Amino acid sequence: MDTTRLIAQRARAIDSSGIRRILELGHSLADPINLSIGQPDFPVPEPIRRAGAEAIEAGANGYTLSQGDAGLITKINDWLRTDLGWTCTETGPTRAFVTSGTSGALTLAFMALLDPGSECIIPDPYFVSYPHLATMCGATAVRCDTYPDFRLTAERVEPLITDKTRFVLLNAPSNPCGVALSKQESQDLLDLCRSRGVLLISDEIYDEFCYPEALTDHARHDASIPRPPSPARFDDADDATLLIRGFGKTYGVTGWRLGYAAGPSDLIAQMIKLQQYTFVCAPAPLQHGVTACFDVDMSGPVDEYRRRRDLVVERLSTVTNLSTPGGAFYAFFEVPENMGLTGTQFVEKAIERSVLVIPGGVFSERDTHVRLSFATPMRNLERGLDALVDLMR
Repeated sequence: MDTTRLIAQRARAIDSSGIRRILELGHSLADPINLSIGQPDFPVPEPIRRAGAEAIEAGANGYTLSQGDAGLITKINDWLRTDLGWTCTETGPTRAFVTSGTSGALTLAFMALLDPGSECIIPDPYFVSYPHLATMCGATAVRCDTYPDFRLTAERVEPLITDKTRFVLLNAPSNPCGVALSKQESQDLLDLCRSRGVLLISDEIYDEFCYPEALTDHARHDASIPRPPSPARFDDADDATLLIRGFGKTYGVTGWRLGYAAGPSDLIAQMIKLQQYTFVCAPAPLQHGVTACFDVDMSGPVDEYRRRRDLVVERLSTVTNLSTPGGAFYAFFEVPENMGLTGTQFVEKAIERSVLVIPGGVFSERDTHVRLSFATPMRNLERGLDALVDLMR
């Protein structure tokens, strides 16, 4: 049977990830220097591994409630109270629940908020799934041009808001750029969204993976804890913000597919309902495992990645333009104009030198930049930078 004619338009309207294409090309290389994928290269901390294994051995292998394991939700709520000053409960105005990764949380949020014909505003460059999630909902993701500094500011967003806009999506620190907003920029964006009656979604998957200069704020209920600025930390932000965070990138458990969302209870209730009919619940024993994350100190790995970030900035800034990443583990650098190459063409040249990086066109309407991931051992990173700098020279 030929099923081609049966394929739905939502599937036809999206392409396969450009990142996966680069990885497939890399399989043909004998010894590739892989600077392409956002997969932490440090081992999962032992307390987290042990907690997950013990949960499996103890029989915690069935379903949890769709909103998640009660023990993990308690830990999440305690942290949100400390960090944001939010009081999340099942019956209150603000609520949190466990999701199958931040991607799962984003999928549920788009499904709960977007109708066919409606719009959302996303930064350009953007995380690869953002525009496609809108397309799958029959909606439009309006790109906000953030070049050259990659900051999603209120000034840039305001002209794009229409009566069709449901939400603005902020990702800071961002993928692919690693750029974090300032406290004032976060406040201005929240104020704009509230004044125009649109929701602000703050995708903070890298909020625990920030470098010292980006930690310019403090937890609301413990001023001794340095934190990156977040629109969710301002007064009364919980009625205008959907917060999305995760465990995978910070603790190296990307394959566990665990995150959480918190925000207005009426919206969270709709997302939980949609989860019942899609993901059902997040992986049960691994929810027990990530409960241990809240007591694990990750300052060592973050500091190691800061050293790598500093090396990337030092080497690449001599041959091209890039904004210094304040968090995550990516650098988004410009292909030098005198090379006369698009980002895709530059990546093809890099592959000839056995270096895998991602063309900026995967994340943007423009194809002028390239994303480099420094989630790789220092020696591998040095080899890759040598090749890239030589190519640009």
